[in-house]
Amino acid sequence: MQTALLLLPDFALILVGAAIRRWMHLGDHFWSGVEKLVYFILFPALLINAIVRTRLDLAAALPLLATGFATMGVGMLLGLLPKLFLKMPALTYASMFQCAYRFNSYIALAVAGMLFGSPGIATMGLMVGAAVPLANLVSVWMLARHGQSGLWREIARNPLIWGTATGFVLNLAGFVPPVPLQAFLGRLADASIALGLIAVGAALRLDGTRGVGFFSGWLLAVKLAALPLAAIFIGRALGLEGLNFQIIVLFAALPTASSAYILAMRMGGDGKSVAWLISATTLGSMLSLPMWAAWLAAH
Repeated sequence: MQTALLLLPDFALILVGAAIRRWMHLGDHFWSGVEKLVYFILFPALLINAIVRTRLDLAAALPLLATGFATMGVGMLLGLLPKLFLKMPALTYASMFQCAYRFNSYIALAVAGMLFGSPGIATMGLMVGAAVPLANLVSVWMLARHGQSGLWREIARNPLIWGTATGFVLNLAGFVPPVPLQAFLGRLADASIALGLIAVGAALRLDGTRGVGFFSGWLLAVKLAALPLAAIFIGRALGLEGLNFQIIVLFAALPTASSAYILAMRMGGDGKSVAWLISATTLGSMLSLPMWAAWLAAH
């Protein structure tokens, strides 16, 4: 119970973001700027700061990554299953399909940091950095009818990947940041969590399109229940334990990424249904993530 209570401040920040969006009327341009600041500056600084300060065991990371990729694969298979008997527009299905396995990096790093500190951020950062290319590749492939030419450029310019890679290169090289640089990165890292979660709250939308209720409910159950269970079984089978096991279960239990909406809109898909799923999984994770965290603490 105590472990679950530690997550309340993070989810309170999400609700604060929703309240600010509704009552302060700051405009879409303001929130777009906040998201860019967090995504391109603050979160990479958080990743570099945490990874540089954490002792790494790359051999132990291989089962972690294997479990993460396998769990995402389970999500993809479960996302494909309803297509056998559901009838819906192809682009609507392709847009919503990505919600079965994509993950919110802001919440991932916030939860890992709150529960496990810098080692948790470093471990989650490794998993997130490795999984982002796979998530983007599969999502764009499903929406390939509308312009996939920018895929590799998007992956190459992803700041989470570069932040993770930079941190690991500096760590493996034995680089110890000077005190002023440590303080600078630390200040940026501290700002990233609060602003990132507020931005998540500001993006909540609960007005989905009609006719996709069953598929929406199915994907909600897959993301918040089926994937964490899959991570538990796969992780145990691969010998994961300790921090790596806890991180991978929490990674599997994350709500869907806000970037799923951006991709769907950019490629001519059903952004409204995706926005509903992002919001529903985010609100649902306020209950499910503390439950998974409490289960991990008890086991």
